[in-house]
Amino acid sequence: MPLVLIFFLTPILEMYLLIEVAGYINTLPTIFLVMLTAVIGVALLKHQGLATLTRGVGRLNRGEIPATEMAEGILLGIAGALLITPGFVTDGVGFLLLFPPSRALIAKQLLARVQLSGASSAHFSASASGSQGPSPSVNPDSPEGNKPITIEGDFEKHP
Repeated sequence: MPLVLIFFLTPILEMYLLIEVAGYINTLPTIFLVMLTAVIGVALLKHQGLATLTRGVGRLNRGEIPATEMAEGILLGIAGALLITPGFVTDGVGFLLLFPPSRALIAKQLLARVQLSGASSAHFSASASGSQGPSPSVNPDSPEGNKPITIEGDFEKHP
């Protein structure tokens, strides 16, 4: 329910603020200001996105799951959408998501609600806390040790 309220109240608040600002500084400067925030935001978004991507690739190369970088990438996508949306409230939230300390805090809170696991060719899984253990695709009770589990079956497609 709160998301529905945000969805309907945000445009109303944006229109109100745009009308109020235009009343103080006139229409053309208000339009220019909205366009300027979008251009500055997209430039910052490009820089922050590349930095986050570089960190994520570095973690992948070390065999770690780039969970934080993935969450920050999602938040950067949301920030980009908010920054190109005309308005001051959406720009404020977008810039908040572009600011690395606030974005890291929000990403950390998102990751605290999600349990992460993944497997690589080294057969490990990791959680958000960084613990490692055997992959679910490995049978530790197998007489051969950590031999991967093979499940065989047939597949038929019916029209």
